[in-house]
Amino acid sequence: MADRGRIDAQLAFLTEADLLKSVDRANFLTCGTRLENSAEHSWHLALWALVFGADAPAGVDVTRAILMLLLHDLVEIDAGDHPINIAFDPAEVAAKERAAADRLFGLLPADQGAALRGAWDEFEAAQTPTAQFAKALDLSQPIFQIIHGVNAPADHPQIARDNLATGRAAILRDRWPEMHAHASGLLSGAGSPLPDDHPLPARLRFLIEADRLKTVIRATRNYRGGRRENSGEHSWHVALFAHVLAEHAAHPVDPGRAVAMMLIHDLVEIDTGDVPIHSANGNAHGGAVVMAAEQAAADRIFGLLPDAQGAALRALWDEFEAAETPDAIFAKAIDRVQPVIANLETGGGTWPEYNVTPAQLQSRVGVKVDRGAPAIWAALRDRIDAWFSMAAE
Repeated sequence: MADRGRIDAQLAFLTEADLLKSVDRANFLTCGTRLENSAEHSWHLALWALVFGADAPAGVDVTRAILMLLLHDLVEIDAGDHPINIAFDPAEVAAKERAAADRLFGLLPADQGAALRGAWDEFEAAQTPTAQFAKALDLSQPIFQIIHGVNAPADHPQIARDNLATGRAAILRDRWPEMHAHASGLLSGAGSPLPDDHPLPARLRFLIEADRLKTVIRATRNYRGGRRENSGEHSWHVALFAHVLAEHAAHPVDPGRAVAMMLIHDLVEIDTGDVPIHSANGNAHGGAVVMAAEQAAADRIFGLLPDAQGAALRALWDEFEAAETPDAIFAKAIDRVQPVIANLETGGGTWPEYNVTPAQLQSRVGVKVDRGAPAIWAALRDRIDAWFSMAAE
């Protein structure tokens, strides 16, 4: 039997993590419409690790690198973001971030909190091959947002050039020379020195296209009841859910594969948009029209990658959609849990908006969660029943 206190602590941590969606960074989305937030940035970086993990240096644990990147900016909930072009006291910021890590990871059960804190500390120290790989990605992603961005501030390209020449990203010259050369060539106007058949530009095309997921708005609101969340930050949140709650899967799962599914599961929404699970129209969630559109979107988006890699990630997406393996069944369950908690945290959230009944919630959500993570659904039932009872009064 699952330890209810343990589950409650894990859900408290995941609920607090939602605050990262409200921390703005200095970088703009590539579409130029707004600043990126730290949650969607963390999702994008984890996706970068999944994609570039195919050629990771010897000694790199790609699954652990993905975990580091899911976690690396959580401390910004308390400490805020610190852009490279604005002066700050490194010692002061480091102290604030350590205190934030103490608080946030301390919300978890002691063993799990220590494990995740260990991954965060390893990333910060940047001494292991895995942490150095993750750091290289963190240095690269903002530069390519600038290179491919529109309507960004006029000084951003020069900030990126200076960063590559003498700033934090200069280390890429030794640790990832292909990325450094490619970025430097594009920023100088000379063009990339990489050969036409090099896989790096194709991977970047996929990752830049993935940036558009941050503009897809979902029905679900963030946990503090403000704006509706976007599919990029949702993908980060459910990936974190999948790692933290994997021990409660109905059958043993590979947490790394479940997390990878969560990183890519909504990419098709770049073309199709989000279809709320409680929608009830001709193009309803799970309907033939929506499924056909998603298949076409998967063909296009995964087709941007080098052939073998695109096929492998498309197969992982197909596995998630089919929900027949233990990893996919659990991932589907987690994808349903995160919005339920959002609704509970926001006075019912979208349930009144879509006139959701307890029976509908059970058939559309509860059945899938019970199939993949029954202990999690059991832990939420009291809160769900209490809300519907209050709403009926």
